[in-house]
Amino acid sequence: MRHDRGQPLPETTVETETIYSGRVVHLRVDEVNLSGGGRSKREIVVHRGAVAAVPLTDEGEVLMVRQWRHAAGRALLEVPAGTREEGERPEETLRRELVEEIGHSAGSIEHLADLYAAPGYSTEVIGLYLATELAAATGEPDADENIQVVRMPLAEALRRCREGQLRDLKTTAGLLLAAARIGA
Repeated sequence: MRHDRGQPLPETTVETETIYSGRVVHLRVDEVNLSGGGRSKREIVVHRGAVAAVPLTDEGEVLMVRQWRHAAGRALLEVPAGTREEGERPEETLRRELVEEIGHSAGSIEHLADLYAAPGYSTEVIGLYLATELAAATGEPDADENIQVVRMPLAEALRRCREGQLRDLKTTAGLLLAAARIGA
């Protein structure tokens, strides 16, 4: 069914069934009334949200992490990121993750955007930030993370984005938004 541009296409939830409740995500199935009539089911991954930062040094280098991503079946190069803890403000999560993942704190944090990770099936919103005025800090990664810190010029990271070498969505979006913000 076609709709005019700008018109909302709301679906109303008729029934919700929780299928799984885990440490990081929950899975529910919603039965919805469709805006054009009829019903359908929506499988929804419920996530409390995450943050990601583009940590940029005074020398114009970005600090990234390489880590194994089991769902992807490969190691990915990403900007530091993490899931928000219950009741934690996004900036608190960001500051904690920077220390844990790259061993740095940020004197300045600038919000770039809040983006849905995969709105077709997930509630996860990732807050993207630019982190500058970096200083070494002592921190430990989570026990279940094996992280390698990778330092590279922002121009190199942007080239890798353009060439499709960086396969992580939050990383690509964060780098492009940070570059636009600083005029790179």
